[in-house]
Amino acid sequence: MSGRTWQDTREVHALLSDGTTARIRPVTHADRDQVLRLYAGMSDENLRLRFFGVSRRSAEQAADRVCATDGGGGAGRQQALVAVVADRIVGIAEYEAGTGSTPATKAPDSAEVALAVADDWHHKGVATLLLEHLVNAARTAGIRTFTADALSENHEVLKVFADLGLRTSRRFDGPEVHCTVHLEEAEPYLTAVDERGRTAAVASLLPLLKPRSVAVVGAGRSPGSVGRAVLKHLKNGGFPHTLHAVNPHADCIAGVSCYRSVAALPSVPDLAVLAVPAPEVPRVADECGRAGARALVVVTAGLDAGQGAALLAACRRYGMRLVGPNCLGIANTAEDVRLDATFAARRPAPGTAGVAVQSGGVGIALLDRLAALGIGASSFASLGDKYDVSGNDLLQWWESDGVTDLALLHLESFGNPRAFSRTARRVARKIPVLTVDAGRSDAGRRAAASHTAAAATPTMTRQALFTQAGIIATRSVGELIDTAALVHSQPLPTGTSVAVVTNAGGMGVLAADACTEAGLTLPFFGPELVRDLLGDLPAGAGATNPVDVTPAVSESQLRACVDRLAGCGTVDAVLVVLVPTALAAATGDDLARPLTWAPGLHSRPVAAVLIDQHSPVRLLRTGDGAAVPAYGDARQAAGALAHAARHARWRAQPMGTVPEVADADTEGARAVVDAFLTEHPDGGWLDPAPCAELFGRYGIPQVPWAWAENEELAVAAAEKLAGPRGRVALKAHWPGLLHKSEVGAVRLDLEGADQVRAAYRGLSRRFSQIMTGAVVQPMAERGIELFAGIVQDDIFGPLVLFGLGGTATDVLADHAARLAPLTDHDVHDLITSPRCAPLLFGLRGGGPVDLEGLEQLLLRLSRMACDLPQLAEADLNPVVARPDGVTALDVRVRLVPRRPHDPYLRRLR
Repeated sequence: MSGRTWQDTREVHALLSDGTTARIRPVTHADRDQVLRLYAGMSDENLRLRFFGVSRRSAEQAADRVCATDGGGGAGRQQALVAVVADRIVGIAEYEAGTGSTPATKAPDSAEVALAVADDWHHKGVATLLLEHLVNAARTAGIRTFTADALSENHEVLKVFADLGLRTSRRFDGPEVHCTVHLEEAEPYLTAVDERGRTAAVASLLPLLKPRSVAVVGAGRSPGSVGRAVLKHLKNGGFPHTLHAVNPHADCIAGVSCYRSVAALPSVPDLAVLAVPAPEVPRVADECGRAGARALVVVTAGLDAGQGAALLAACRRYGMRLVGPNCLGIANTAEDVRLDATFAARRPAPGTAGVAVQSGGVGIALLDRLAALGIGASSFASLGDKYDVSGNDLLQWWESDGVTDLALLHLESFGNPRAFSRTARRVARKIPVLTVDAGRSDAGRRAAASHTAAAATPTMTRQALFTQAGIIATRSVGELIDTAALVHSQPLPTGTSVAVVTNAGGMGVLAADACTEAGLTLPFFGPELVRDLLGDLPAGAGATNPVDVTPAVSESQLRACVDRLAGCGTVDAVLVVLVPTALAAATGDDLARPLTWAPGLHSRPVAAVLIDQHSPVRLLRTGDGAAVPAYGDARQAAGALAHAARHARWRAQPMGTVPEVADADTEGARAVVDAFLTEHPDGGWLDPAPCAELFGRYGIPQVPWAWAENEELAVAAAEKLAGPRGRVALKAHWPGLLHKSEVGAVRLDLEGADQVRAAYRGLSRRFSQIMTGAVVQPMAERGIELFAGIVQDDIFGPLVLFGLGGTATDVLADHAARLAPLTDHDVHDLITSPRCAPLLFGLRGGGPVDLEGLEQLLLRLSRMACDLPQLAEADLNPVVARPDGVTALDVRVRLVPRRPHDPYLRRLR
């Protein structure tokens, strides 16, 4: 695959380990003086370690060489990148291919790499960040290994290579060490990149969420001013550090000293909150940056594209993290921070839930409901238009803050969903991550020609992300709060079996229905458990499931019943449904009270449904600080338990691994793609021959076929391919044809030369103006018709789809999707998710299909999707699955010109 040079790559911004924003870009001719100054500023010792000597002439020669080609030589054989902070070059990294001293290092897929970092920027991750970006450029150019020579005493550079996360080997030769770094991407490298990204992100958010000083710019004198409301919240909330206001028309607002401009402030604010008119935002942001502010919250709405671009440019130029614009603000309720930079009606209640939303209204609703439950918020961010700080940043903050035990998200868009998925997958194993799945309507469905693209709805794509990342996705704010109350207060269930306990039989039936509809099960109780339960309960009780404890049950009897069920091992959760009765009122019993007696003794979750409860959900508190969730309706409780059970099942699975596809011919596949796009620069659908070749490069099983451009060739092909059934299929073809059956371009069960000849003649007459030939295939043995495919989503990247196939695939819409690359667990989930899955495992006595072959098909499609970013769509329909194998009968591929994009490369939005 042809390499890409840095001349056609835009610069990016990324975070150093201390949270500083650095600009990573190709070196240019104009950088020579700055590069030379970097070398000149190095101590004699560091200069010796870099150049194996202290000659300043070596530094001059290095500056001349590296700045001679504006970033790189032809086809990516030579590349040089610089890290720039505040318009100063603080580091440089370069590689040159084929220049080593041994045959291996002289190979075209090997490059020698060199690094240099300004002395005052050591230990901030400059070299590592540059190397990550250089590795990405090298991979694109076909480089497989980096080599580097270092003095054995140069411990720092040797540590940089060792800690990179890539497979590294060393060979000692006297005072020198020859290092070889293998550039293939593997999980250890991605994990190392994740950890470096988390450290950098958390450091960059400190001025935002733990500022030592805050300035509110645009705090007005009128009571209705948004800036004034933010200022009052900060002051009245007890922000313990320096607080200033900026307004050229006032000396004091809400008891806070006011200054005419940011430049006039007596001290530099860590955080500036901007509540100025939209046209003023870029100028004020620039002023904040020049003053040394490190973070901005822009509550102003209505910025046009130019104003938004200028705002973000100022933040990048001065290294400020940005929340907003068009947001409600941020908060951190920690006692030593007490930051409430919002204009919500009420201050966020302190607690342990992290909340990040794009909609300020949703944020207010979540904060109010969390406060009512007594859960409260650890920190809150209204992200608004989300120019910079994202849900990914907040997840990493909550993962590290030592306080947050629950993460709630409302995200209407994703900047880098694949990076978000990796972060969420890691965080969700430590704390539950919940979201509202917003934007599920059909209006979001994008028009597409192929079955695969039509199946890949925005809802399906988001669900794939949430499922793989272990995120609990709910359909409403109410459902989110219902589930949050349960997972916050109770242990996760280890399965889906539930015992329903009620003092009113009819309500127990409704609760059982709600549980079943939510995907839970109500198991039968064994005779010993039934006997023990009847011994606990009053006369007339029923000990089947649901358990009818009767209206005569006492507090102690109910407690004994719940304790027995929660500890018996037969069920995974207990749902107690209670209605108020005259009997309980007469005896003074409060049947909800036993649920709060030492609930910590239960290792299984217990939830209540209180029919007379006015609020949708509340937490019944105990004396020791524990709680039991109580719902107003059984459907709420069942839904929350079902979400918790699915999340527990996800957590119980070990982290999946991406299986190796040993015989994939990636280079051969790329050659097919390059050849097509060279001839068709705008892309398009492949003809049958290159399409079959492309799938063949990945070992994807296809039915034998032949191409025929006239009826005689069709007859000859049929005689050769007829197979044991003696029959063939004939499929007309012309460029752009997708759904052959819908336009009548398929003839099936053709037997003998006369039928084949007649069928070809009929097709050629019907489609005489467009038909270029026909595909001849043997009739396949009967089996289950499935559908598999790939879609390259512009935001989410490659998805693999699977489901029921055949001509009704679009009508039945029985599909599932997962983001590639697929792990072994993803493949299993993908096969079992569609409604048709029982057919594959031998429904009603039939034998299972070749499940291993089906898994291999999906894994090979996943590898293909990751290898070939130009693959816009791949459609395999039908795929016939039988006990003796899996075969694709019809395949289509659409290619578009698209460059590789590494979603895990560290960079800001």
